[in-house]
Amino acid sequence: MQIDSVLEQDSDWQERALCAQTGSEFFFPEPGSSVREAKRICRMCDMREACLRYALANDERFGVWGGLSEKERLDLRRETAA
Repeated sequence: MQIDSVLEQDSDWQERALCAQTGSEFFFPEPGSSVREAKRICRMCDMREACLRYALANDERFGVWGGLSEKERLDLRRETAA
């Protein structure tokens, strides 16, 4: 029961995030497409930090999470590891 409560609280940010109110096409664009609109939405979102923590903890490899693209998250992981 405790684990369920923790998991529920950990994902609570997803329901309050601005991306939950917009289309996923901004956050998971076709390869080579711009992520500018997704990043703009992320900058306005109060859940940005929680989103980025989630993406890094779960090794999300695709899309914009916490205002960072796949490459930016990879660069951040490499910087943190060094």
